[in-house]
Amino acid sequence: MSDDERLPQPATAEIDLVTVLHALGDPVRMRLLTNYADGAEHSCAPQHLGLEHLHKSTVSHHMRVLREAGVTTTRVAGRNRYVSLRRTDLDARFPGLLDSLLAAAGAPAADAPGAGDRPSGRTGPAPAPPAR
Repeated sequence: MSDDERLPQPATAEIDLVTVLHALGDPVRMRLLTNYADGAEHSCAPQHLGLEHLHKSTVSHHMRVLREAGVTTTRVAGRNRYVSLRRTDLDARFPGLLDSLLAAAGAPAADAPGAGDRPSGRTGPAPAPPAR
């Protein structure tokens, strides 16, 4: 076994839209999403996440909900845990969802890895919805 391992999380194909949206329906978890949008790994310490007003167990609960929904991944290194956004997996399952959520939350979605490959904004009318 390696020194680093991942905590249980759904496979990309198993990430469910309703579960993701439910997980992000809490203001604390949306705050975590905007923190993780920079593409870096983050310590689980509440003070590193701007959540020092919350108890450590409460922050841990919110992180577990995000991980079990498939929004984040958690790497274990000894006694430390490092959380990062599963942007590639979420973009593959639900194209544009993260960018829309981050824009609605006022976070710059273009800071994510690979975001330079996507248009950061659209000009002109929105595309027509698909025919049913």
